[in-house]
Amino acid sequence: MTSAFIVQVALVLIAAVVIAYPLGLYMADVFDRKPTRLDPVFAPLEHMLLRLVGIRGEAPGMDWKQYAVALIVSNLLMVLVILAILLSQGVLPLNPLKLAGMEPMQAFNTAASFITNTNWQSYGGESTLSYFSQMMAITFPMFTSAATGFAAAIAFIRGIVGRKDQGNFYEDVVLITIRILLPISLIGALFLVFQGVPQTLETSARAFGPQGIAQTIPRGPVASLDSIKHLGTNGGGFYGQNSAHPLENPTPASNVLQLLFMMALPMALVVTFGQLLGNRKQALVVFGAMGAMFLTFLAIVAWAETAGNPILSHLGLDQASSPMQAGGNMEGKEVRFGQAMSIVFVAVTTAFTTGSVNTMHDSLTPMGGFVPLAQMMLNNVFGGKGVGFMNFVLYGIIAVFLTGLMVGRTPEFLGKKIEQKEVVLASIALLIHPLIILGPTAWAVVHGYGLSSLTNTGYHGLSEVLYAYTSGAANNGSAFAGLDANTPWFNLSIGLVMLFGRYLSIIALLAIAGSLARKRRIPEGPGTLRTDTPLFGGIWLAVILIVGALTFFPVVALGPVAEHLAMLAGKTF
Repeated sequence: MTSAFIVQVALVLIAAVVIAYPLGLYMADVFDRKPTRLDPVFAPLEHMLLRLVGIRGEAPGMDWKQYAVALIVSNLLMVLVILAILLSQGVLPLNPLKLAGMEPMQAFNTAASFITNTNWQSYGGESTLSYFSQMMAITFPMFTSAATGFAAAIAFIRGIVGRKDQGNFYEDVVLITIRILLPISLIGALFLVFQGVPQTLETSARAFGPQGIAQTIPRGPVASLDSIKHLGTNGGGFYGQNSAHPLENPTPASNVLQLLFMMALPMALVVTFGQLLGNRKQALVVFGAMGAMFLTFLAIVAWAETAGNPILSHLGLDQASSPMQAGGNMEGKEVRFGQAMSIVFVAVTTAFTTGSVNTMHDSLTPMGGFVPLAQMMLNNVFGGKGVGFMNFVLYGIIAVFLTGLMVGRTPEFLGKKIEQKEVVLASIALLIHPLIILGPTAWAVVHGYGLSSLTNTGYHGLSEVLYAYTSGAANNGSAFAGLDANTPWFNLSIGLVMLFGRYLSIIALLAIAGSLARKRRIPEGPGTLRTDTPLFGGIWLAVILIVGALTFFPVVALGPVAEHLAMLAGKTF
């Protein structure tokens, strides 16, 4: 790695932290209903939307069950609307290419994908969806799914810090959408238009290349989708090539904006947690542990990609074309971004569970491909809109329970006793994730309808299938891209994995928050194990890594690790 490589990466990460801190403080004021300077701008629209759902004046509080029911029912209604739009696209307006409705099984997969904040795509957007579908079935749920996950996280925080109720789901969604997502995504969309991203309802453009050959260039309302897809850690893309497409991510500046948008809100949520808890040291421990995992994984993918493939190195085929690219593996990467910004994008999009890609993950070196897999398997390296943070706290509860057993004391977390109910619910929430990854993966690689979708055999083929289900379960949406996922089996199975991965976990997490909210706070004593110290942060981190390794290492060893060893032995797949 060159000094230019390190400087590029460091500047982006520092900028993300600098943005996240004041944003987190602002979000804490929003969710505490404290006055802000932006109230005159947002309050009228906020009140109007709340009146549409029957809330006038102060919103009534909900317990965890009411909150969960409101979340599930509203999302169910939205997924039915999305499904109807996709199926009837051919008769709806804003369809200049006269595209037909989507095939039912693929429509189910797509509706499940975008309502769960996954944005997995088994289709090419520019050739499959009309402008109406891109806006109403894709961009619209990018706002609502991000707001839903964020609202669940805020309700969870209220419960674990001891608030009497979890808040009001409808009010939280309106606050998040009006005061956070809409204004920031509008600014982002305008910047992307400035950088050359299309934002139009005109039909595809007609152009002629240098040799006079005619080209049809798809365009549409791209910038608005592109902005919220990163801010809401949605992923997906207007074009099939996602953020590698020159009209979706045309310049290094647009690339940096997309990176910052992916990192901003998940990082800021940790700051918000510290403010609502009234303990910034606790937030610093959480941020430090998450940051340590992220930097470790970033270092691994940077090492793997800059080292490249030794088989090609011996042939002299992986040398850098400029000092900014640092050499190594450039297959599947855009030259306009180079090694540094491609590698950071790989780490960020899976750590923050966005799923947007500016690099083809199928072309990563084996250990480069291990990093996005591992981050999605852990699903708490910052994570996306809320669920990653909640999963991280779950591991904190498990860590407190284990340390309590070792010292012979009743475990406590944030001043509340951790008892059988919380441990059982935490275990269920943690077990759901590997179950819906490993079960379908095993099934797919022993049946013909799963194996027939592979374009690679051996270790890499296993990694492709494993990546697909891991991406769906983590609500990430990125893909290895070597897998033909547009089949009835993969559309159905990945669709179900996305739904289970989203809603079963959220329900269990809200139940834990509800249980803790009802408990009396215990005063600190001489035997209290403080969770806001570097020591406990290390224990917290160790529990995450040990549980993750015990759960997933066997299958990872058969995929990217085995492929890496084969590559060193001079074999490729």
